[in-house]
Amino acid sequence: MLEAILHQFPYRIMGFHADNGSEYINHKVAEMLGGLLIEFTKSRACRSQDNALVEGKNGAVIRKHVGYGHIAAPHAEVVQKFYTAHFNPYLNYHRLCGFATTTFNERGKRTRRYKAADYQTPYEKLKSLPEAAGYLKQGRSFEWLDVIATKMSNTEFAKKMGVAKGKLLRQCKLESPFPPPR
Repeated sequence: MLEAILHQFPYRIMGFHADNGSEYINHKVAEMLGGLLIEFTKSRACRSQDNALVEGKNGAVIRKHVGYGHIAAPHAEVVQKFYTAHFNPYLNYHRLCGFATTTFNERGKRTRRYKAADYQTPYEKLKSLPEAAGYLKQGRSFEWLDVIATKMSNTEFAKKMGVAKGKLLRQCKLESPFPPPR
């Protein structure tokens, strides 16, 4: 599963963070990431702030779209197909994100400001980085990725993703004893 996830990204993965302590780490996964020269980090015990970014993204992105309900294991394959074909491309190429400009005052206090120009898709942000082509995997180019990004408008892709999400949730509801997410 991890190999399939890593294959979806058009750029090199430099790091991977597990939000559980070392007792949950799958050593085969750690070995695979090490073989790919990907830094593997984990949360520290009793440090709830370590996962603030991950939990914020889970709340704002995953739970907003898929909900809090349990999805039974037999549905894992169709959920993964939904993420691969619809949800991940939507997030990366069609959903705007705020990128803050960080400034420091004379005492070193950090302030983040969001300007209208700071809202871009993750793909647009990647393209705007200096030497961005150097981050792409071998055999990938921005011309190839532009075809994916411009095939549909943001609104068209969001509608397509919403239809696929509705189908997925109805399918999981029919076979799952748990209530569907809202």
